[in-house]
Amino acid sequence: MSIPDDLRYTKSHEWARIADSGLMSVGITHHAQEMLGDIVFLELPEVGRRVATGEDCAVIESVKAASDIYAPVSGEIAAVNAEAVQHPELINQDAYAAWLFKIKPDDPAEFTGMMDAQAYAQQLEAEQH
Repeated sequence: MSIPDDLRYTKSHEWARIADSGLMSVGITHHAQEMLGDIVFLELPEVGRRVATGEDCAVIESVKAASDIYAPVSGEIAAVNAEAVQHPELINQDAYAAWLFKIKPDDPAEFTGMMDAQAYAQQLEAEQH
């Protein structure tokens, strides 16, 4: 399983990528989509909503289960991926390309406090034992 080095990760299996603009794209990891199975529904937060780190702000449903998606940082929702809402199977096709929402972080330094690819790989290894 590939874990991209340019992303940061949460214990709840979200990934984040920060752009030069300061906006942070958020999605779920390959591991998360693999555990969910075929994704059939996605409910994303409203643009303009303020979220706190760790707050559940979206819902993803598969043929197996429904799961919350958590904000990796505090900030304001700046955009949502309408294409992913209309075609949730895109997440199964490439979880790292199918961002779900973008946050304007209150403190961009929160990004660097998230797990890097190596730490996330270690967490996955620990979960399997």
